[in-house]
Amino acid sequence: MEAEWSADRANLRFAVRDHPAWSVPQLAQHLGRSVSWVKKWRQRLREAPSEDEAVLHSRSRARKHPPPALSPLVIERILAIRDAPPAHLQRVPGPKAILYFLQQDPELQAAGISPPRSTATVWRILRQYGRIALGRRPAHEPWELPPPLTSWQLDFKDVSTVPRAPDGKRQHVVETLNCVDCGTSLLVATDVRADFTEETTLSAIAELLQAHGRPVEITVDRDPRFVGAPGTGDFPSPLIRFLTCLGVAVHVNPPHRPDLNAFVERYHGTYDRECLKVHRPSTLEQAREVTAAFQVHYNTERPNQARSCGNRPPRAAFPELPPSPPLPMLVDPDAWLPLIDGHRYARQVRPNGTVVVEHTSYYVGRRLAGQRVAVAVSAAERALVVYHGDAILKHLPLRGLRGEILVFDHYVQLMEREARAEARRHHRRLAA
Repeated sequence: MEAEWSADRANLRFAVRDHPAWSVPQLAQHLGRSVSWVKKWRQRLREAPSEDEAVLHSRSRARKHPPPALSPLVIERILAIRDAPPAHLQRVPGPKAILYFLQQDPELQAAGISPPRSTATVWRILRQYGRIALGRRPAHEPWELPPPLTSWQLDFKDVSTVPRAPDGKRQHVVETLNCVDCGTSLLVATDVRADFTEETTLSAIAELLQAHGRPVEITVDRDPRFVGAPGTGDFPSPLIRFLTCLGVAVHVNPPHRPDLNAFVERYHGTYDRECLKVHRPSTLEQAREVTAAFQVHYNTERPNQARSCGNRPPRAAFPELPPSPPLPMLVDPDAWLPLIDGHRYARQVRPNGTVVVEHTSYYVGRRLAGQRVAVAVSAAERALVVYHGDAILKHLPLRGLRGEILVFDHYVQLMEREARAEARRHHRRLAA
């Protein structure tokens, strides 16, 4: 860059010499430089001899000599003003106020010492002599890592390099559903699709569990494909009910807390920088190819600075992994009920004497039409308890429960249907 700059300055010298009538804007346009640049360097060139080559080169503004040491008397007066504010000042003086009093200080004037002109100098003295306490960083408490393959984090990541079709989806054209294990930082699985919905997400997670076993817990964010769209139901989403019935605890992060999903979020940054921005896949098939190759690289070749890996690839740090518990052959589809035990829902009784809970009507009585009641869930009774004020009106058996044990494959199909139905309700609600 220095060669280009010196060449531009030399060209300015020639232009000023050959075209003395040109204005500053004309010179700037001729050289492709700004008007302020031309003004500055034309002045410098005029002040230097016509054959001086040194003026064409940049001049460092760095200090050539160390700054003069601050007088001990100045330091003494700064600390004295800080500790005992003059002029009846009823506050602790800051650097600006201290500079004001220093300029009027009779001791400095008698000694012929000029006070400092920068507040930075005053700050430095106050810090050096303990008048400004430095904030201490909070003690770092490392999070205790869970055992391998017991705690997973799931999240979606856009493959933003795939362009959208003119008549297709406007966003989330191709996405990956990534699963990272917290105890090992291992990328357990990644699924690349263009059609992630509540139903297909549930199907993908079911396949993930069948292939890799069952963890103790799974953490997700509030993506509607995980937790359901707002206003679509009173009970947990089909995916949360599905995982709970399989014996997997589900943790849903509150809004704006990606730090609680830190392992998979950290992987997303690596995946974006080292895979997507390098290979730039433009189709679904290319995205699947580069993602599959990157999964192998990430798990077996790339050194990982995670505390669990110690600057080794996850599979090198954990060559032997414990087997995960298999999925149950038989599933109780109603085992999610304890999740909502005791939950209450405020409802207004409709003219026909019913209230609606989870898209199902329950009759409470026409005499209460237009009034507000509270409906509580009793998991032990498998019923809804209706309250009017403090009085219990009635117990209503919960509808929609299966009441039978299902084979795992049939249970997956049941929950896929429920996810599909919930998505339809959400679309109808948006269209209304």
